[in-house]
Amino acid sequence: MATPPKFPLGDKLAQAARGMAQGVGRRERRAPGLPIRQPSRRLRYLVVLVLAVVAGLLAWNWSDMRGRTRIGASYAARIGCVCRYVSNRGLDACEADLALAPLPGLAGMVSLSEDAETRSVSAGLPLLGRQSARFTPEEGCQLDAWDE
Repeated sequence: MATPPKFPLGDKLAQAARGMAQGVGRRERRAPGLPIRQPSRRLRYLVVLVLAVVAGLLAWNWSDMRGRTRIGASYAARIGCVCRYVSNRGLDACEADLALAPLPGLAGMVSLSEDAETRSVSAGLPLLGRQSARFTPEEGCQLDAWDE
């Protein structure tokens, strides 16, 4: 003879408890008729396409961007050297002067550092370029040679 069921048929709470006891996952316990939402394939393809286009543009313009940032870093190093060693001002004041410099979009990203032993100031843009200028009493501030 069959044993009677422990839970009456149609009892939702009992069915959920039975499902958890049997290890049924969360997705299977969802309400019937509600689809599981996943990102659209079109959206994923669009994101991949946009990233590929941006990477291609960066690769296409890399040498031009590198040259412009090297020029900006050279300008900032020269101005920083003159400000620090000719005008005898602090490096913080020199960085404030660079904010007023005609470097469109680059002035806020340039960082200055000094080497008091060699009397040089280095200017750099993150990941793109770095240049330094040295001060000598005979010649003033001169840029170091670019290394290609």
